Amino acid sequence: MFKKLDILVIKAFIGPFFATFTIAVFVFTLQFFWLYLDDMVGKGLNFLVLMKLIGLVVVHWVPLALPLSMLLSGIMTFGNLGETFEIVAIKSAGISLLRFMRPLVIVTCFISLIAFVFLNNIIPVAELKLESLKHDIILKQPAFDIKEGVFYNKLRGFVIKIGKKEKDDSTIKNVVIFEGNNTIQDNLITAESGVMRVTKDKKFLEFVLYNGTRYQEKGVRGSVQNDYIRMGFKQYSKLLDMSSLQMGNGNEETLEKHPKMLTIRQIDYTIDSIKKSSVFLEKKSLLDIKPMFAFSKYADTGWLKKDTFKFKNVTTFNKLIPDSIKTAVYQSSLASVNIAIGNISTTVTDYKNKFESLRAHQIEWHKRFTYSLACLVLFLIGAPLGSIIRKGGLGTPLVFAIIFFAIFYLLNTFGEKFSKEYVLSSFTGIWLSTFVLVPVAIFLIYKALQDSQLFNSEFYFRLFRRIKAFTATFKKVKTTNEKVNI
Repeated sequence: MFKKLDILVIKAFIGPFFATFTIAVFVFTLQFFWLYLDDMVGKGLNFLVLMKLIGLVVVHWVPLALPLSMLLSGIMTFGNLGETFEIVAIKSAGISLLRFMRPLVIVTCFISLIAFVFLNNIIPVAELKLESLKHDIILKQPAFDIKEGVFYNKLRGFVIKIGKKEKDDSTIKNVVIFEGNNTIQDNLITAESGVMRVTKDKKFLEFVLYNGTRYQEKGVRGSVQNDYIRMGFKQYSKLLDMSSLQMGNGNEETLEKHPKMLTIRQIDYTIDSIKKSSVFLEKKSLLDIKPMFAFSKYADTGWLKKDTFKFKNVTTFNKLIPDSIKTAVYQSSLASVNIAIGNISTTVTDYKNKFESLRAHQIEWHKRFTYSLACLVLFLIGAPLGSIIRKGGLGTPLVFAIIFFAIFYLLNTFGEKFSKEYVLSSFTGIWLSTFVLVPVAIFLIYKALQDSQLFNSEFYFRLFRRIKAFTATFKKVKTTNEKVNI
């Protein structure tokens, strides 16, 4: 049963928690709109669409705002209690800090459980709705997604870079369009200025370019007989197919299969399916290669024995082949190898895609647990930290909260990056922040139990004075000894 002291602590925690959670969500949401505000204002987005977008963005940032709010509210709660000497009074009554923290640990575990349910059931739906809405907005106003000085590759077969966009989002400067439609040659268009707009049927993105150059290659790539064409123009029109941005049934199905749009149960099912298909691809590759190298089972290694008189001077397999048939053997061997490569090339690509998909699903699976557990880990850092610094309000607690949250965020980002690049396993990469921060939490709890003055400026000031006094005494004794020796 909760006692009066437990209720007091919970009441002291609830206020800062809701305040910091609201502030964190607000700041993270602003981060999104800072990037896209200029592209949304005056672009024909009605009020309902805008409010829906805001709501989905708010939901998107909740998993990241919860750990930050737990950290900051923990520091503020115990900092306020320490600043008013309530923690000192509680400890003098024989109540340890761990007993004092127990009700909030229970509350934090409950919040972590809610965060897991939220991440597993609500976030996938919200992410799907957010991506669908963003695609609809981009389809209506592509400039929403094309940023100045950034390569844009969401239009299939093209990469676009715009140096500057005017306020109307149609007039553009310093345009570069890289055409990758042809698998043999790639063409390039550059222009000083132009106009970008969507056709009336919403199927093409039209560029009307001025004062530029088109570079084109004709022939076989790598051949010395290729024709390289450079054509200057004062005005040039280019239509870019926008079908890759359409939110048709195919794209919706693709989004629904993305790891972020799945629950834990669906991710487990998908991982199991990918593993089974990978085993099938391995068996298929063996079946594709085996007919091309059927001769290998008849290989004779007797020629390797140096004591055999017939092969006494033979050092390589190449010397066993008569000169009259060497060319035919080489050509036959090369043909077999090329056929084998052709047979397994598609299988290799499929296997690589399956492996990357498996890693993406494993990363998302672990993230559901790490972000939920982060609420508890960061609270266990914030609570003892607040009792040590003994400062309330938003000043000092906010500084420490930003430092530790930045460490948490960077470790998560680096861990996920290393996992995607196969530097670390998906488990090690995603749980990296937890592995690093749990020892920090244990250390801070130990220091708080020992009434440490780890973050007390006066403690370091007194320590500096003692060191200075000891140094002065040492110099004085040294000077006296030198005079005596003289």
